[in-house]
Amino acid sequence: MAVKWTGGHSSSILCLNGNTEGLVASGAERGELTLWDGGGVPAGQLRLPKAEDVTSVVFSPRCPTRLYASHGETVSLLDVRSLKEPVERFHVNEEEINCLSLNDTESFLAAADDSGAIKIIDLENKKVSRSLRHSNICSSVVFRPQRPQSLVSCGLDMQVMLWNLQKARPLWTTNLQECETEEDSPQSAGQFFNPPLAHSLSVASCGNIFGCGAQDGKVRIFRVTGVKFERELEFQGHSLGVSQVLFVPEAYWLLTGGNDGKVLLWDVSSDVGKQQKSPAKSLQRRKAQAPASTRKNGKLNKVASNEHAGVFPKLTIEHGEKVNWISCAEIKGSKRVLVADQSSSVSVYPLPEP
Repeated sequence: MAVKWTGGHSSSILCLNGNTEGLVASGAERGELTLWDGGGVPAGQLRLPKAEDVTSVVFSPRCPTRLYASHGETVSLLDVRSLKEPVERFHVNEEEINCLSLNDTESFLAAADDSGAIKIIDLENKKVSRSLRHSNICSSVVFRPQRPQSLVSCGLDMQVMLWNLQKARPLWTTNLQECETEEDSPQSAGQFFNPPLAHSLSVASCGNIFGCGAQDGKVRIFRVTGVKFERELEFQGHSLGVSQVLFVPEAYWLLTGGNDGKVLLWDVSSDVGKQQKSPAKSLQRRKAQAPASTRKNGKLNKVASNEHAGVFPKLTIEHGEKVNWISCAEIKGSKRVLVADQSSSVSVYPLPEP
């Protein structure tokens, strides 16, 4: 059963993030921002200007008292020790921001918005250093750990892109719909009605493995090699769109949250971890070695396919509500998954030990 954190919001919670000191921030509709202590007690509350929805919150990796929050087209920098007026504001996006990401050194902040733009803010010089672009809403952007100039993004144009801040164009782009193989043809008719609009990205701690959740209910795992990435794995555990993906820190465990009200935990370490020191095997090569009966790339609703891929949910949480955001926090010495949904409370579930 979930523990519920209540009393921090009156509206639907849209985003979550935790810092290294056990403090959790949540952003909600109508400009509501709340800080929670590890016990789930509100430790601070603020209504941001214009009461615009708070769509993304991210703590500084270098200074746990600094919190960046996006609301409307604005990013506000807050000091959690004194949750009052923003310390700084950045208004560089032209449409509502969907996602923020900070690099490891906190030298750059990425803000992805509804126009498809990703504004890269140079935090030292307090100005935009790059403007990257998708052709439709950019739903997620993430800097890669240990690589402060490198980031990945995805959007409702079904594109997943790898960027380096020294270049204005993507180093590598994959269209999720074009990724579908001929063997996926039974699904292809359905693709027209349920295209793989990309909703969420998460990069593992190693910086080379990342996951993408999409509207078609599938999760795709990619491996970055140099200036490109390859699809390593594809599986389906949600009956509706995958709204959130999150790698658990220091592990190849992936949390996924869906519009079907489920939160699933996947262990992909046997599929990606063993290849860290060897050249990446492409999905196509692995498929070529598989028995014909299991060659349905990503059709993991079939048991044979599931067994071949070796990916089953390690944990299934029947949350019951459409998932807006998931986060991971260490509370009282053990890892917890925090879930935000259409309600005004945060749900907290225990995670198994590795």
